[in-house]
Amino acid sequence: MQQRNYHNQNKRMQNSLHEWRRAASQMLLLALVAGTPMLACARDKLVLSSGVLTPYTTPDRQGFLDQMLPAIFRQFGEDAELMVYPTATERGMLNANEGVDDGLAMRIAGLEQQYPNLIRVPEPIVVNDFVALSTQHQFATHDWSALKPYSVAYIIGWKVFERHVPKVGEMTLVRDAEQLFLLLENGRADVALYERWQGLTQARSMGIKARVMEPPLLRTEMYIYLHKKHAALVPKVAQALIELKRNGSYQRIFDRTLRQLSK
Repeated sequence: MQQRNYHNQNKRMQNSLHEWRRAASQMLLLALVAGTPMLACARDKLVLSSGVLTPYTTPDRQGFLDQMLPAIFRQFGEDAELMVYPTATERGMLNANEGVDDGLAMRIAGLEQQYPNLIRVPEPIVVNDFVALSTQHQFATHDWSALKPYSVAYIIGWKVFERHVPKVGEMTLVRDAEQLFLLLENGRADVALYERWQGLTQARSMGIKARVMEPPLLRTEMYIYLHKKHAALVPKVAQALIELKRNGSYQRIFDRTLRQLSK
């Protein structure tokens, strides 16, 4: 009798387990068909993209944007992270405009004219300095004409230099930052044109003592953009940035990620 009861109890347990497994499978199938709400929670974070690398973004997530972006959104209870498209800048902007990503982390003003689904946060996240760097020369760069006597190099595709550099002694266009600073190191260019902090980072990584000419040839405010589905967040992001600048948090992040490069 005891053996039969045990057998019946064991059978009931197996039936219950079978029913539980079937119910779980049905729930998972329904979730997938209905748009995967169980998996969607993994995308609760807002995702903004950028195309810049060190020192704005770093592999260990300690760059300026890596730290600043989450700090901004935490101010009003949102969670945000950075997606980097280092070799596909246009893809990042298209993804943001189409709503695949939630926005852009650091772009020039005016993108909303080309990408109508994007809304620019009016408070700049950072100001980029476009500068001349040299290992052999030191001169003031009050305007672009200061470059005329020198052999100059910059990276192909940088529109800011294409638009402004005058006719110079010799012009060389290169593929990337490493080639740019090798020209300086080898004396094949007097001046390299680049963004200040990325230039100093690249020179340091290659062991090249390059000086930044002052003042900057051009200063450009850079902005956060959000997809229009997040229009309600735009004033919150602007106010959060203003508050971080007011309370000193912005300056602390700036100093430990960017300013320290000029020491």
